[in-house]
Amino acid sequence: MKRAILLVVVAVLGFAWHSSAETEQASSIQPAILGTWRLVSYVREEIPSGAKSDVMGAHPSGYINYGRDGRMMVMIVGGERKKPAGVVATPEEAQALLTSMLAYAGTYTIDGQAKTVVHHIDISWDQARTGTDQVRSYKLQGKRITFTTEPSADPATGRKTTVRTLVWEKLE
Repeated sequence: MKRAILLVVVAVLGFAWHSSAETEQASSIQPAILGTWRLVSYVREEIPSGAKSDVMGAHPSGYINYGRDGRMMVMIVGGERKKPAGVVATPEEAQALLTSMLAYAGTYTIDGQAKTVVHHIDISWDQARTGTDQVRSYKLQGKRITFTTEPSADPATGRKTTVRTLVWEKLE
């Protein structure tokens, strides 16, 4: 009987320690990820060929922000965007501007053990991502964080399966 009680106590304490270690890992990345980050690069890799290319041109611009309240937002634009000729964009100019950007906002959760950040999207520039969860593996190195998507249909073309890698630098 004493042995059974001892085993139950050890199991409960082991579970509690494991749960607290997971929480500690997730919360340790939280302060590091908070704030605003500027996009450094955005590259796609085609699966299975391994061919790499810039998603939004050679010099995309973008920002991503993670708040203490668990909310995030991101906006990325291509480096070759052209300003409309007039005050109001023509339909062709508007189409070009829309297809050379991405933006969404929502909440986020971090899994420190799996090294993933999940963006739970509430609103998006094209409505295609609204209501979805976007999983990003992360690697934090100093003032840079690298996010890698899961293999999926390329959001720019919808055709090939790609993995996208985004490198961000923390703004101070």
